[in-house]
Amino acid sequence: MWLPTLEREQRSVTLAESDWLVCGGCGILLYGKRFVRLGMVCPDCGRHTRLTSSRRLELLLDAGSAIPIERVAAAEDPLSFADLLPYTERLAGARQRTGLDDAVQVVRGTVRGRPVVVAAMDFRFMGGSLGSAAGQAITTAAEMALADRVPLLLITASGGARMQEGALALMQMAKTANAMAALDEAGLLTITLVTDPTFGGVAASFATLADVIIAEPGARMGFAGPRVIEQTIRQRLPTGFQTAEFLLDHGLVDDVRGRAELPQVLGMLLGATEVPGEQWGELTADPVVRQPDGIPARPVAEIIGKARELTRPTMLDHTATWFDGFTELHGDRAGADCPAIVGGLAVLDGLPVMAIGHQKGHTTDELVRRDFGMPSPAGYRKVARLLRLAGKLGLPVITLVDTPGAHPGLDAERHGQSIAIAECLRVLGGLPVPVVSVITGEGGSGGALALAVADRVLICENAIYSVISPEGCAAILWREAGAVPDAAAALRLEARSLLELGIVDAVVPEQAPIRDAVICALRELRQVDGPSLVSARRTRFRRFGVRHDQ
Repeated sequence: MWLPTLEREQRSVTLAESDWLVCGGCGILLYGKRFVRLGMVCPDCGRHTRLTSSRRLELLLDAGSAIPIERVAAAEDPLSFADLLPYTERLAGARQRTGLDDAVQVVRGTVRGRPVVVAAMDFRFMGGSLGSAAGQAITTAAEMALADRVPLLLITASGGARMQEGALALMQMAKTANAMAALDEAGLLTITLVTDPTFGGVAASFATLADVIIAEPGARMGFAGPRVIEQTIRQRLPTGFQTAEFLLDHGLVDDVRGRAELPQVLGMLLGATEVPGEQWGELTADPVVRQPDGIPARPVAEIIGKARELTRPTMLDHTATWFDGFTELHGDRAGADCPAIVGGLAVLDGLPVMAIGHQKGHTTDELVRRDFGMPSPAGYRKVARLLRLAGKLGLPVITLVDTPGAHPGLDAERHGQSIAIAECLRVLGGLPVPVVSVITGEGGSGGALALAVADRVLICENAIYSVISPEGCAAILWREAGAVPDAAAALRLEARSLLELGIVDAVVPEQAPIRDAVICALRELRQVDGPSLVSARRTRFRRFGVRHDQ
C-alpha cells in the first residue's frame, strides 16, 4: 500500500490523502489524525513539518480571538513580467491552491489573553516570496500594532524577494525595515518566529529586526540559500549549516523552541509590558544593612574564600528560585553567544524586569563550559543588547555580578574586549529605567563593573569587589605570591570596607533574601522618572575619587 511521505515541500492536502503517513525525517509510520493533534511534529524524531499560515494562527492564538486586518491593495504585475508563465497566471494559480490573496495573513488576536498583532507568512504562496502585497501586509501589521499600542508578532517563511516584481520587491525590504523602526521608536515589543525556511530579503529586513527572535527546531534562516552559497564558494556546506540550532550557537537567535512550547513562551514575552500598580512590593521588608558597623569584621581571607565557593548560588540558581518566570535570551546578534553571561526577561513578584548576570557553575565541567564566569566580548555585546531592549520597553534592570573578571586572551582581544566593556558602561550610564546591581560573589575589575553602573549597588556579606584580584595585585606590586593577604587587606575589597567607601549602597546579610533587597530597591526607584534616574546615576559615579572637603 502506498503511503504519502511528509517531505519538507509537502502541502496540507497530503493529510487528506491517507489516514497514515510516513515521516520525512525518520521514516516512521504516523497516524494522520494524531499527527495533526501534535501540531504536525513527529513524536519520534521531533521533525517539524511546515504549517499553513491559517493552521499556524490556530495553534498560537487563543481560540476565536483572530480578527483579520484589511490592508491597502498592492499593485499587481507592475512589470508585466513573464517567464515560462505570465506572472498573472502564477498569482492566480497560487490563489487557487492556497485560498490566500498573497503570502501574508494579518490578524489581531490574543496569546494567553495578551493582545498582539500577527503577520503570518505562508510558504505555499509562491515560496512566501516578498513582493509588494506581502510588504504591504507586513507594514500594515506594524502600523496596526503601533495604532493599538500592542506587540507585533512576525511568523516568517520565505525563499526571499519576489523576482517577478523586480526592484519594487527590493524596495519592500526598506519599507518593512522602516515600519519596524517606528515600533522601536514607540517602545513596542516585536517578536519574530522563524519557521522553515526564511531566506533572502525577508531574513535581511524585518525578520531579524525584531527584539526577540525565536526559531522552530530545524528551521533554516540566512541571506543566501545553501545552493547559492555552494555554487559561489564551490564547497559543500557543513551539516546543520543555517539551521535554528546553528543560529543559536552563533548568537543569531534568542532561542529554539518546539511548537508545543510556543504559546507559553510567547505569552511570557508578551507579558513583558504589563506593569503593576504603585503599591508593588510595599509588603516586602528590606533586609539590607546600610551602616558599616552593622557588618561584623572578619578576616579578609575568609571572606575571599566564601566569595569563591562553588556552592554559592549562580545566576541560573537565582532565576529559578526568586523569579516568578524567566525567559532566557541568547546571543549578541553578531555571531556568538557567550555562556558566561545569562540574561533574559523575568517576572519579579509580578513586575516584568530584565535580568542579567554572570554564570559560573558548581562543577568543574560546568565551570569549563561557562568559561569560569569570565565573559567574552560577545557576552558584553549581549549585555548591551539586552540593556537597550530594557530601555526600549521601560523595564527595570537587575544585574547579578559574580566574575573573576573579563575573559583574557587572544580571541577576546581580537574581538574587541575593551570596546565591548566600554559600551556596556555607556549604555548603563544612560539607561532611562531603574537599575539595581548585586555583587553576589566575586566582583572582578572592569568585567564586573560592566554590569554594575547602577542606581543601587548592593553586595552580599560574603562577596568581594575590586579593581584586581588580590593574587594579581600581589604579583604586580609586591612581586611575590606570599603577599596575597597584604594585598587583599590593602585593596579593602570586602563588603564592610566597600560600604565605608560608598562604593556600595548596602550589604545583604548572608542568610537574608537577595530577592527582597532587590524588590525594596526597585520599589523606591520606580517612583523616579527616566531623566532623573540618569542624572542621579551619573552624579553618583561622578563623585567617586573627589575630595570631600572641596
